[in-house]
Formats: sequence, C-alpha cells, structure tokens
Amino acid sequence: MKNILKETKNWDRVRTMKREAKNTLKRFWKEEDGMGSVEIILIVVILIGLVILFKDSITEVVKNAIKQIESDAKEITG
Repeated sequence: MKNILKETKNWDRVRTMKREAKNTLKRFWKEEDGMGSVEIILIVVILIGLVILFKDSITEVVKNAIKQIESDAKEITG
C-alpha cells in the first residue's frame, strides 16, 4: 500500500512537472520580444549582401545622378 502511495505521489510530481514545462514552452513560443531584433539583423545582412553584389551598378547610377544634378545646376545658374 505504501508503495502504491509513493508511486502515485511520484506520478503526480511528474504530471505537475510536465504541465509546468508545457506552460513554459507555450509562454516562450508566444513571446515575441526578440523576434524584432532577429528580423532587423536579417534585413541588414540582406541589404549589405545586395550592396556588395551590385556595388558597381550602384556606383554608376550614383555617378550619373551626380553628373545630371551638376549639369542641371549649371543650366540654372547660367
């Protein structure tokens, strides 16, 4: 009889621990505080990769834009 009571108490502890672990995992899964940081880091990494990949094209576009601005400014100032 004592063994049965001991086993019952142990199983109750196991069930309680299992429930607590399950609740902790649910809270952790629903918590989104860190998600924003991870998303921002991924976006920055992707942007840096795109800049490195298209560096020459971006440089050419910027140079052309600056030349156009300079020529337009010369036309305005006379």
